[in-house]
Formats: sequence, C-alpha cells, structure tokens
Amino acid sequence: MHQPKPTKGNTKWFTRDRFGMFIHWGLYALPARHEWVKQREEIPDEQYAPYFKYFNPVRFDPGKWADLARDAGMKYMVITSKHHEGFCLWDSQQTDYKATNTPWEKDLLAEVVEAFRSRGLKVGFYYSLIDWHHPDFTVDRIHSQRNHPDRDSLNRGRDMSKYRDYMKNQVRELLSNYGKIDVIWYDFSYPGEDGKGRDDWDSEGLEALSRSLQPEIIINNRLDLPSSVDFHTPEQFQPREWLRVDGEPVVWETCQTFSGSWGYHRDEATWKSPGQLIRMLVNTVATGGNLLMNVGPTASGELDYRAVEALRVYRDWMAQHSEAIYGCTASAFTAPQDCRLTQNGDLLYVHVFAYPFRHLYLDEIGDRLAYAEFLHDGSEVAFSIGEDKSAQLQLPVVGPKTEVPVIKLYLKS
Repeated sequence: MHQPKPTKGNTKWFTRDRFGMFIHWGLYALPARHEWVKQREEIPDEQYAPYFKYFNPVRFDPGKWADLARDAGMKYMVITSKHHEGFCLWDSQQTDYKATNTPWEKDLLAEVVEAFRSRGLKVGFYYSLIDWHHPDFTVDRIHSQRNHPDRDSLNRGRDMSKYRDYMKNQVRELLSNYGKIDVIWYDFSYPGEDGKGRDDWDSEGLEALSRSLQPEIIINNRLDLPSSVDFHTPEQFQPREWLRVDGEPVVWETCQTFSGSWGYHRDEATWKSPGQLIRMLVNTVATGGNLLMNVGPTASGELDYRAVEALRVYRDWMAQHSEAIYGCTASAFTAPQDCRLTQNGDLLYVHVFAYPFRHLYLDEIGDRLAYAEFLHDGSEVAFSIGEDKSAQLQLPVVGPKTEVPVIKLYLKS
C-alpha cells in the first residue's frame, strides 16, 4: 500500500474518516440557477442586490443538516463561509455584505458550526480568494464584469493590497472566533495573463496566518503554493489510481456533487443514481482518497428533497458497510473483475460492483486468506485456494439486497 508524503497539517484523522459533507450556500440560492450565476450572466452589483435584500432562510435548521450528514456516515463538513459573490455567512467586522445585515439578521456560520460539532463532526471553512463584490478586487478574466464596456474605468482606484488585508482580517476572524477549525479550503488561483495567483493573494502570508492561528489545520492546494499543500482536490473527477504529484503519492480528496451544480439549482436534472453514489465513494477510497460530497441548501434554508434522498442512500449503505470505508485505503492486491478493493491492515474488503454467478476469483492472495464473510450480515462465504494460489469465493446465486455488496476477507499476517 502507498504511503503519501508527510504533510505540515494533521491529516491522520482526515485519511481515517474518508467521507465529508461540502455545503455551498449563499445569495445564489435565491436565483437558484448555479452558484456562478453572477459571473455566468454578468450581473452587475445593483441587479444582484435584491438577493441580499430578500435573503431570509425562514426554515434554516442546521441541526437537520448535521443529522443527515452524521446518519449518512460523514465525519466532517466544509461550508462556504464566503463564495465568489463575496457574501459572508458570518458577522464579519470587515464588511457590511454579510448575513447579519439581511432580514435573517443572525450569524449563520456560528449556528452551523455548533450543530455539526455537537454531533461529533469536524469543522472546515471554505473561503473564496475571489470576490466579485469587493470594491478593491480588480476586474480580471473571470470577474462578473470582465466584459464591461468600460472595464478600465471600473479598475481605476482598485487596490489589491487593500483586498489582501481584507482577506487576512477575515481569515483571522474565521480561525479565531469559532473554536478548533480542522480544514481551511481556499478557492482558487488562476495565474497567468489577466488572472490571479500566489502574489495577488499573498498566499504565503495566508498559509502562515492559518497555521499560526490553528496549528493542526490542514490546507488544500488552491493557493498556488505547490510546496505547502496538505491535500490535493480533484474536482468533479474520479481518479483511476492514487493521485500523484511529481511521481509521489499525496493525500487527496475529490469534491463531488449530487447533481451538476454546487449551489442550489432548482431546475438542474442530472442527479446521480444510488448506485453511482455508492460506487463513487468506494472508488475514491479504493484509490487512496477522501470524498467530499456537496449539498446546496435552498433559499429557505432547507436541503432539497433530492439531496435528502441521496444522503439516505449513503445512510442505508454505510449502516452495514462503513468499516470498509473508515480507516481504509487502496490495496496492493489486484481487484477481481468488476470489483474494487479497500484494505485496513489484515482486513481486505471486496466491493462487488457487478454481482457474478456463483464464483468470484482473487489472484495473488495465496495462503493469506483465513476467513471470508459478507459484511452486511456476517454470514460465511466459503472459499477454496487453487494450485496457482488464487482464491475462489463461493457466492449465493442471489446477491445481498444492497447497492454494492461487500465481502470481508481476514488475512493471515
């Protein structure tokens, strides 16, 4: 099994827990047509203003979110404290563009943190380096006003050094006022012509500030600082093998959505099937990574019924199979056809993606196999070892009633 290179932050819990909830929530829940709606439709501030004026999530109950996450088997959460639109979920002293100045009037972040932490989940903050609302953030190639006919005049007087100070002051608030924060998820850098990278953000300063305030915190790879990364973040992508950087295996987490949008998108219809959801989690752990699965709460503060149904898919499967996820990683053994393997020491888990007729074959396992059982009910799975040291598992004709059956193999040390 691979050993990823050491990290500055404490990733021990991260690679054990494997499964978290991403929460994308902001003013974009009101237009309900993608979290980049301001940028995609090039909406100016005055046209976007009604979403701030009418933001009032009257059915906001973060305890329900936390219950759904915990029941789904998620062990940590990451929430958008501020997304690219610039709206802040907390009572930041650096801006008026915040939840406490909406009709709701309360610090949303504080309530979410308390709800998830009280249920035993670790807490992470997403923080957008990008800000299409801030008056000192210069208009660039991905700004919502990038095609403004008088873009030069928009940029006149804007000062990125003031914006850098603004970011640091906000990060100081986030990492000082909400107890122990386990993850800070910066998003994102786009260096090059008419873009922004490490010098624009003072990424080294942000990293130093983050680690000084929360010494055990882990930081993702989107600050444009290749040498200071705790974990890498392939997005909407399912790696086929352990993620490597410069040929070396690294700690990684893929972030994924239930449908095709991060923020609440009322009319988006590419919701993943139950089988896809479970296979995505298994695939991720079987290649050494974590899965951060996203929900986008509605403008009223609830989780969409389709997101609730998806979380219950994980709940039902994880209730019987979580030990094949927690503490597990990629295996050095070769998976049987149409299967994936996860491993935790001398315990090997065979996740059966396509249930075969009567027999399942494992090569290379040799004399190490001591016992086999179905994970969902603990019933024995008989096996024999061939002369070529392969194992032949003898399966019932009718498989278990679950999206992905798992066979637990006990190996001799």
